[in-house]
Amino acid sequence: MRKLPNTYVLIAALILLCAILTWFVPGGQYVTADDGSLSYQSVPSAPQTWQVFSAIYHGFVRQAGIIVFILVVGGAFWLLNATGAVSAGINRFIGKVGKRDKLVLAAITVLFSLAGAVFGMSEETIPFVGIVVPLVVSMGYDAFMGMLVVYVASNIGFSSAFLNPFTVGIAQGMADLPLFSGMGYRLICWAFFTVLLVVAVWIYARRSKREPADAALMSELDGVSGGHRPPISSPGTPSTLRLTTRQGWILAVLGITVIALIVGVTCWDWYLPEITALFLVMGIVCGIIAGFSANKIADELIAGARDLLSAALVVGFASGIIVILQDGHIVDTILHGMQEGLDGTGPMASLSAMYGIQALINFFIPSATAKAAITIPIMAPFADMVGVSRQAMVLAFQFGDGFTNMLTPTSGVLMAALAMARIPYSRWLAWIWKAVLVLLVLGLLLLIPTLWV
Repeated sequence: MRKLPNTYVLIAALILLCAILTWFVPGGQYVTADDGSLSYQSVPSAPQTWQVFSAIYHGFVRQAGIIVFILVVGGAFWLLNATGAVSAGINRFIGKVGKRDKLVLAAITVLFSLAGAVFGMSEETIPFVGIVVPLVVSMGYDAFMGMLVVYVASNIGFSSAFLNPFTVGIAQGMADLPLFSGMGYRLICWAFFTVLLVVAVWIYARRSKREPADAALMSELDGVSGGHRPPISSPGTPSTLRLTTRQGWILAVLGITVIALIVGVTCWDWYLPEITALFLVMGIVCGIIAGFSANKIADELIAGARDLLSAALVVGFASGIIVILQDGHIVDTILHGMQEGLDGTGPMASLSAMYGIQALINFFIPSATAKAAITIPIMAPFADMVGVSRQAMVLAFQFGDGFTNMLTPTSGVLMAALAMARIPYSRWLAWIWKAVLVLLVLGLLLLIPTLWV
């Protein structure tokens, strides 16, 4: 079997490829007029050479928030694991769940899909990956299952959202549509993709299930845990089913932290600074409850950050791709060329092309808000000209933006989630690309009825 390329090698190749493109693609940019309309104009080219090295620095600066988040949250979870409360709590949970583990997986999947569909859960999934991955590993599955029921589930909800303010709300507002209109068909799409994912989770569970006693060894053999996560004891023995009083309080702190995260994100617009602070406090409080000294708490936090340092570096390196494209002034040129290619096409071909363009642009502009600000003002009037409804155009934007989030290396959220799960990007890409391709095809099929509805 041919060995997959190292993640850093893969990213470096993409940076070099984008730098080469800056020598051949003309420079251009979109300019906002006084009336709010966008117009494209040519600008001088800016071919990139030695900037491929400085782009890495600027990439780290751009993603500094997520990098710090990974290191701090990784340290907090390492400290939490060192208390033994998580292992004891997970094993007790497994002892009570018994053979109902597939129902638990389905419930987690639906919950995170709903979170993505309602309030656009994205960055907030990162700490949950750190919580759920040890859980599913202890149940006899692998870290990919943890990513499936948390990260992929939230992306499915994000892609087919019916209330997400960051995709549906912004896109419909820019397209002059009533806010959250067309919810009926979006609900059908969300239900379809969520049920499909639950079925996929059950199929993967049946194929990948192993004995829980072998879970820790399995993680190391699969190379998805880094070989550093504290081993999880076998469930079912009296010693592991009993929680000490200290461990019970530590798990209570973890539960309060999760509730605070949900409330803070939904009610108080918390983002990375607040979430980072929340989990740092959680780690320190748990260390104090466990009876650790100040030195012990500091050592565990540093050990956790050190364990995730390599993964945090990947986030900065991958961001260098965007830096090269933007500094080379070719992002808007590529977008303009795609838009011009739609001229003269019919409704079906135009809608399919819009969908494909949104999926492709996600590689260059992973932010849904930024992508909506650039593409919707262009796509909306064009949709009117070719006979495609603006609702269909917005749905094409949703599908195209969401599905490819699961494989684009420029997504800081994906890289951070993989860091928490300790899955190399190259292995994730080999594992997920076929599923993303299926989702893209299904998304196209679900767009077809919008031409007549």
